[in-house]
Amino acid sequence: MLESNGLITIAFRRSLITEAKLRANADISEMQESRMRNVWLTSPYCQIEPAMAYQLGLPVLVLREKGVIQEGLLEKGVVGTYMPEFSLENESVDYFRSHEWNSLVGKWEGFVRSVVEMKGNSPKLYGH
Repeated sequence: MLESNGLITIAFRRSLITEAKLRANADISEMQESRMRNVWLTSPYCQIEPAMAYQLGLPVLVLREKGVIQEGLLEKGVVGTYMPEFSLENESVDYFRSHEWNSLVGKWEGFVRSVVEMKGNSPKLYGH
């Protein structure tokens, strides 16, 4: 990870949860039990690796397949960069030609280039 300049994670569907209870038998009165149906888990590495990169201050871009649970680092805004949701059921590549995608990837690329430029420089606590 220390040799990386940025990280892209793609959270694909992995395990289907047809029905689950959240906060079942919680002993805190404010925590109400709720249910989830037909949602997907992804690989745990889609949480672990972006967390490691984020902790090191590397630019992180996370793409999440539609239906994957939005929790932890898979929630929009947690790592700072907007996270697009994609669907493999839609065969169109139009999104990858859109202004939104070009802007998002361009912003992330700019952060990565900044990391490349800063590597090897001593840390600075103030600017001048």
